[in-house]
Amino acid sequence: MRELQVGLNQTQKVRLQSALRQLEELSSRVSNSSTASVTVADTIPVNLEDGVLKGHGTTEHNGEVVATLCGVVERVNKLVYVRTLRARYKPEIGDIIVGRVIEVAPKRWRLEINFSQDAVLMLSSMNLPDGIQRRRTAVDELNMRSIFEENNVICAEVRGFQHDGSLHLQARSQKYGKLERGQLLTVPPYLVKRRKQHFHYLEQYGVDLILGCNGFIWVGEHIEANEDEMMIDNKSEETGKPDLKFTALEMQEKAFTPFVTRRNICLIANAVRVLSVLGFNLSLEVIIDTVEASSSLNLDIKDMLGAEFCVLTAEREVKRRITLIKKKC
Repeated sequence: MRELQVGLNQTQKVRLQSALRQLEELSSRVSNSSTASVTVADTIPVNLEDGVLKGHGTTEHNGEVVATLCGVVERVNKLVYVRTLRARYKPEIGDIIVGRVIEVAPKRWRLEINFSQDAVLMLSSMNLPDGIQRRRTAVDELNMRSIFEENNVICAEVRGFQHDGSLHLQARSQKYGKLERGQLLTVPPYLVKRRKQHFHYLEQYGVDLILGCNGFIWVGEHIEANEDEMMIDNKSEETGKPDLKFTALEMQEKAFTPFVTRRNICLIANAVRVLSVLGFNLSLEVIIDTVEASSSLNLDIKDMLGAEFCVLTAEREVKRRITLIKKKC
């Protein structure tokens, strides 16, 4: 098992191997011939007379198309290529990513996003704190550190690619911006599939969950958009000047996270860690199911990272996939 050092006894090893073997059989059962799995040097059945285009992960050898990577064969019209199951993050325009600021440069921030190159967020590509759409001035550039500074965690969207291959980000929506009071987790990017929704508000736990396409997962306290700022602005408008005492109390409240919320953040974060170690795809349904399973067993938060719960999670995943297959049939 990867990342977490989980000590399995002999019985747990047998149970885990049995569960993983069943999952492998279920995966091969639902896959069809058009998405066959291949390893290096396997022959890919194609008709060369149809003018097949050899894509990524393929080559021609002795008149046959041969795989140069381990993965799944994909076909798009005449194009044949191999999609690797375990690969580094390959960004696409529109991806929701979570990153950490590593440098504040002139008119831009540089972010580490689990990619071969750093990403760039321009000052002109995000909303200003006052929310007014206007031209950025020299004063805005001087105040960049009041918006984001080094080591801040940020959520943004991939806007495009620059000439040097680095990513250009944008954060023009209220759902993007600085993330505070939570945990940043790193998982293999291939475990996070591209979906219509990557932002999730878990109302029963009071927690926000952001599944970044780059493998950075954010689990943090839910924050209502700009509620505190609106209250402070209204108070200032009534009196004609900002109430420093009121503002200080608001800031103090904002900096405090209730114990129950902190506990829920740890529960969800540990569920993500367990699923990542087992190599299961991360989705909202699976994460919630794992959290509820730990609650039904009355486990402490630290015990979720133990060997027994990892084995139980694998066995429960087998039952879930069998149920899904029966429903489809």
